Amino acid sequence: MGASHRRSLAGCALGTAAVGMMYASTSPSQRGNTASLPEAMREALHIDATAAGYLHASVFGVILPLLAMIYGVATGSRAIASDEESGQLDLLLAHPLIRTRLALQRFGALAIGAVTISLLVWLALLAIRDSAQLTSITPTEFLAQCLNLALLAITFGALALGIGAAGGRRAVVLATSAVIGVLAYTANTFAAQIGADWIAYLSPFHYYIDGEPLKNGFQWADATALVGITAVIVSASTFRFNRRDLG
Repeated sequence: MGASHRRSLAGCALGTAAVGMMYASTSPSQRGNTASLPEAMREALHIDATAAGYLHASVFGVILPLLAMIYGVATGSRAIASDEESGQLDLLLAHPLIRTRLALQRFGALAIGAVTISLLVWLALLAIRDSAQLTSITPTEFLAQCLNLALLAITFGALALGIGAAGGRRAVVLATSAVIGVLAYTANTFAAQIGADWIAYLSPFHYYIDGEPLKNGFQWADATALVGITAVIVSASTFRFNRRDLG
């Protein structure tokens, strides 16, 4: 990871933590407004007047996963597609470095960045836990949700890396990943409303948040599902990358 990437990661981590802290700090004043929302919306977003319910619906339900997905897609698109477009990939592979190793190194850096961001979010929320009246959520429950946040970012990062490994055009990677992200979020949020609960199980967002870690702690089955999805994507990506003509 180069110096510019480290600076980018530091800015992303600090910015994400600051945004999470800012919105979480409004919990005392915003929780009372949930009662005015339509019942169908409250059920779809699992909103209630508790601290966990507010954070589930807003901070961890919309804001932080969006930022995590942006980090994953942006970093994953740079992993292969950006270097291929700029011609840097040819220079890298001119050295005795096999494609699989390169792809896994880039994926590893992406994963480390996602974990770093999530740990910083966890520490930021612990810092305001008392002042924002979030003491009903234990540090372990915050950590459980932040673990899933890291896994979500890694999953979408793997997706972007895989699309780049298959095609090599960064614009295509960004557009395709964004469309998949929107469809996945919509499927998880509204599947129950259209009587098709099974659709939610196709979305990474289901495994990220539907187990309600802020109330129930670590959801190991969901975490394992996200790890499994990521492993399949990375395996398929390296397989395709090894066999594609980069010329």
